Amino acid sequence: MNRESVIPPTHRRERWALGLLMFLLGGCGLAYEYTLSKIASDLLGNSVQQWATMIATMLFAMGLGADVQKHTPANVLADRLITTQVMLAVLGGFGPLIMIHGFALLPQLYIVIQYSLAFGVGMLIGYEIPLMMRINEEDAPDMRINLAQVLKMDYIGALVGALLWTFLLVRYLSIDRISFVVGLATMASAILCWFLYRKRLARPRARLLEILGGVALVTTGLIIGRSLTVKAEQFLYRDPIVTSITSPFQHIVLTKNRIGNVRCYINGHLQFNEADEHIYHENLVHPAMHLADHRGKILILGGGDGLALREVLKYPEVRAVTLVDLDPMMTGLATTAPDLIRLNGGSMNDPRVVKKAATGVTAGEVYQNAQPSQYEKFANTLHETATLHVVNLDAAEFVKSVTGRYDVVIMDFPDPNSPDLAKLYGRPFYDHLENVLNPGGVIVQQSGSCFQAREAYLCIGRTLKVAGFDVVPYHENVPSFGEWGWWIAKTGQSAAQTRESLAGLKALAVPTRYLTPELVAASLVFGKNQLVSNNQDFTSLTQPRVYHYHLQGWNIEEIP
Repeated sequence: MNRESVIPPTHRRERWALGLLMFLLGGCGLAYEYTLSKIASDLLGNSVQQWATMIATMLFAMGLGADVQKHTPANVLADRLITTQVMLAVLGGFGPLIMIHGFALLPQLYIVIQYSLAFGVGMLIGYEIPLMMRINEEDAPDMRINLAQVLKMDYIGALVGALLWTFLLVRYLSIDRISFVVGLATMASAILCWFLYRKRLARPRARLLEILGGVALVTTGLIIGRSLTVKAEQFLYRDPIVTSITSPFQHIVLTKNRIGNVRCYINGHLQFNEADEHIYHENLVHPAMHLADHRGKILILGGGDGLALREVLKYPEVRAVTLVDLDPMMTGLATTAPDLIRLNGGSMNDPRVVKKAATGVTAGEVYQNAQPSQYEKFANTLHETATLHVVNLDAAEFVKSVTGRYDVVIMDFPDPNSPDLAKLYGRPFYDHLENVLNPGGVIVQQSGSCFQAREAYLCIGRTLKVAGFDVVPYHENVPSFGEWGWWIAKTGQSAAQTRESLAGLKALAVPTRYLTPELVAASLVFGKNQLVSNNQDFTSLTQPRVYHYHLQGWNIEEIP
């Protein structure tokens, strides 16, 4: 006889309700772990360390929570389960706000706040799962059946929660809103608990009031949380915030002071300051454009703000530019935000621009599918135009799959402050990069502070040399960042020849605000022993040395 057929309909419904309850608990628990880890990573950087330590702390606390529940009397199991869910929804929902306020207002105590919050959420998650098993013992006294019913749906829920968080919630909601949405899902599980176990509750009315109070708090947080987050975040910046958005890849903040000066921050790190960004971008672009034998096809990796593109488009001989930036939200801001449009000169809004989300396709396909601009058909009769392709794709994947070749490759990446970014400064990436250059082509790599993070700067140079590029270092003082460095190389030319060509520059081909031929020559000169290192290692796929050197240079960690 089919065993299912002998199970009373009431018990079947309860079993399905139990499965749904565990599914919700598992999914919400995993989502809380990810959300708090993401906030910690955004505030402190060093994403791998923050994710690892936060999740480890929560797992440890879950073990303690599971142990603590053994002291819970059997007659109040359902009551404690509902109370725990309400507490988890409120604490987890307001967790990002607590962390941001703590980071801004109590920086000396922030680490205590962060890990106390992770510990508290972990304890609550760990406490409720064994409670479910104990409640379920009445319907499934066989431990094998009990464990299977509870843990199976908990793990399935965790998987679905992880997928929804990664591919849906982060894509469409800010991180503070995610926590409240997850909080409401937790409150839904509390409501289900109340209906499922209301006959076992010692104080059903009290639990119902708890649920209503929790729903009210979390809903209020969802409604006003964005404004509270911006107010809390404002404490982190001296100038008023005009834009604060979180993409699946990073947190972007634009600030503007009383005289209209704009600064851009990514994950709390300054990316550019309007007052001196032209110093950086002119040094990034123009030496490379001077060295190149041809300037017809340009590849910009990173640079989603359009500022390097602004400098490139000054050259009339540029025929095609491909700008590859991982984050469509960054390139979108550069296209729509008035302050960024003003700074980049509308480079991303030029009628020649072709935008293409390139996920899942190769660069060659992008070119084949891209539609010509409305002006391109008149190019032979009216004027010369360039075609710009904006591709939202990981730069490493693009370089690996691209079929075209370029005259100049400009790498405008963020500093290597995470292993994901460090791969863009590693030998495998540079090996592929060599294959996309035309004969006589030039590469230039922004390389961070050659003073504060000197070993990271030198490690980038060593890695480029191992990959076959005969690079030349140069530097300039950018007031917002200090002494900043780049590495540059030309295929088929020795470092000595490259240095001689730059030092002998007589005039720049396009107008600049800051850079002069004399400054280009001076940028090749370093202080005594500034380029000397006892280290001879380089960055590979399995050894992201530049990442550790960068953290050491900025006093974030010691070299292992």
